[in-house]
Order: sequence, then structure tokens, then C-alpha cells
Amino acid sequence: MRVGVTGATGRMGREVLAAARDRQVEVAFAVSRTPDDADTDAPVVAPAEFADALAEHDPDAVVDFTVPDAAVEYVETAADAGVPIVTGTTGFSEADEAALRDAADAIPVVRGANFSRGVQALLSVARTAVAALPEYDVELTETHHNGKRDAPSGTAKRILDAVESEREDAGERVHGREGDAPRQPGEIGVHARRAGDITGEHELLLAGNDESLSLTHRAGDRGVFAAGALDAARFVQNAEPAYYRFSDIAADL
Repeated sequence: MRVGVTGATGRMGREVLAAARDRQVEVAFAVSRTPDDADTDAPVVAPAEFADALAEHDPDAVVDFTVPDAAVEYVETAADAGVPIVTGTTGFSEADEAALRDAADAIPVVRGANFSRGVQALLSVARTAVAALPEYDVELTETHHNGKRDAPSGTAKRILDAVESEREDAGERVHGREGDAPRQPGEIGVHARRAGDITGEHELLLAGNDESLSLTHRAGDRGVFAAGALDAARFVQNAEPAYYRFSDIAADL
């Protein structure tokens, strides 16, 4: 497999390059605003040269971890070139989501807020637990490194979506509390923490009936996300054009 890697000098871009070396995946080219800082022997191009790089190096897929505006441009350009793409970028707006889905008419597009298989298991267990404990209060806390831009995290939003899918009476998402703020029926508390170099932690708390249940996932290294993204890149090589969530395909990888 030959992949193009965008955001090659970012936290996750570096992990994807490292995971590619470990898995003997060829990096056809990389994209970075600071090419000299990219840790790869592959050609490194500026973002404006992405379309030319696709044409010249003809990768089997592109793996993207950047920011929403850039990711949408990369996905649209990949669609024009007929090259499948996997994106782990988070923080997309509704308009961005629509652009990704439009591109998926032409190519396979895999979007993952989190490429950990453990997180996919957490989502499944969370649905089961919430359905079994319909009267229990729900709080979600997520913790990430101090450089993460979006809050709550994309993974936290996926967990919240899973909770709400099992709660007919799901109320407002309350982001933190301050002052006189008693809990309202059905509300879901959401708390985002940013500190140090923490890779990622998510804890779902259900409490009621004199007991509490905590479901927690901790990522010890970003390499787990990079490995999952490369697994998704293998999937899209033979997939039909469509918009895929990583959670939809993880069990088949």
C-alpha cells in the first residue's frame, strides 16, 4: 500500500509516518507547511501542491490529520483525482460535513473522530449501559493535551451521540457548571480538560439508585490512532464510493 500523508509535521502526522515505517507501508508523499521538519524520506510538498502530488505519485489512499478547513480542501481535491481518503481531523462544522459527504459520491471517504478499536468497544458498551439504566444521571469527562483545539473532543461527541440514541428523554448537554446550577432532569453533563501531554481519556459516568458505573478509555500512545487510520486506508482501497465512519468498518479490519 502506498499512502499520501497530510499534516505530516503535526502530532498525528508524525505518528502516521512512524506507523507506516513499522508496518512497511510506503509513504508516496507527505504534505506540510514546514517541509524541512517532516520525518520521512518521501517527497514532501506544500499544501498548494497537493493536487500535483496526487497526479505525480498516484497513492492508493490519503491519510489526513489536519484542521477542518484544510481537511475539506484535501478531501475535495482527492475526490477530483479519484483517490480515496481517510480523515481523522475533528471539529468539522455542518457545512464541512456536507462537503465530505458530497465528495463521498466520487470516492470512499472514511471519517474517524477516534481510530482506536477500544473506543469503538466503549461506544458499544455505552449504548448497552445507558439503555439498561434509563433513570441514571449521565456525566462525560474528557481530557487531552494542552494543544488540542476543539472542545469537547470528537470522540466525546460520538459518545454523547451514543448516549442520546438510547435516551428518549435526553435533555440538554450542559458544558461545565458554575454558580447556582442544580442538575435538570435528563441533562447530560460534559466536561473538557486540557493539560500537559495527555493523549486522550474519556470517562462516562452513570449514577443513581445508590450506585455508580464508570466506563473509561485511556489511550497510552497516539500510535494506536495512527495504526487504526492505516487499517482504514487499506479498507478504502477496495471500497465503493461512500461516506464511512470508522465505527462502521472497525469490526471488519
